[in-house]
Amino acid sequence: MTGDRSAATGRIVLVATPIGNLGDISKRAVEVLAEADLICCEDTRRTRALLSALGVSANPRRLVSFHEHNEAARIDQVVEWVAAGRTIAVVSDAGMPAISDPGARLVAAAASAGLTVTVAPGASAILAALAVSGLPTERFCVEGFLPRKGAERARRIAALSAEERTTVVLEAPGRVAGTLAELAELFGERPVAVVRELTKVHEEVWRGTLGASAAAFAERPARGEVVLVVGGAARAPGPSDAEVHDAVATHLAHGDGPRRTADAVAAGLGVPRRRVYELAIALQKGREHGNGPPGL
Repeated sequence: MTGDRSAATGRIVLVATPIGNLGDISKRAVEVLAEADLICCEDTRRTRALLSALGVSANPRRLVSFHEHNEAARIDQVVEWVAAGRTIAVVSDAGMPAISDPGARLVAAAASAGLTVTVAPGASAILAALAVSGLPTERFCVEGFLPRKGAERARRIAALSAEERTTVVLEAPGRVAGTLAELAELFGERPVAVVRELTKVHEEVWRGTLGASAAAFAERPARGEVVLVVGGAARAPGPSDAEVHDAVATHLAHGDGPRRTADAVAAGLGVPRRRVYELAIALQKGREHGNGPPGL
């Protein structure tokens, strides 16, 4: 360790580590790992091996165990180290810490304490899988790992069934076939990419439908790290012009004015209020002049 410095220089650096190929790591990430006073790591053995491969000091005294089971207990100590002026690098076993990996609660605590948190970005299995999936990337959501069973799993899968954005799901290799079959049953034949072993020798991107994927991976269980990228639900069709017209006419016939009609119909049918209001004005004028209701 380099000893205490002024509190102003203390900081936490989230460091992305390789998801497969050692070359995934950035030059800056290596520099941060070499210079950090301490490295909080999900698995000290894996991090020690990584540091050795990078030619960085793997002195056990620099490595602090920091994983999902002890993160809450470690936070206060890490915050104290940063407040005392130390630079703390935070790494997970692979990819970006705090994204479906330990670190998010530490970042929140450090930010609340007014401490500096920065990042050495890099490899992310979530973004890499999304990029190679061939599915829309303009809007997406990350579900992470689903609960293994029970009501909470059912609730979250039900919520995903209506999700219109591309969804990224992480899954253990032994559970891939079962999860794909469950999604196929509830979602129907949506497109999916099953991405595994990214940037490794046996990298694979399987593309097809949920039903076909469930059948394929039931025959040959997945191995290695797996990410599922699932196409979004089809957008529900909006009400037809005739439905909006009839709803407006009904409200006007019951004595509602254009403004009240616009509020009620827009809320009920999920259409723009301005569109409904203009139609209500037109219909009302038509009635006042004895004309039949105009079309849209």
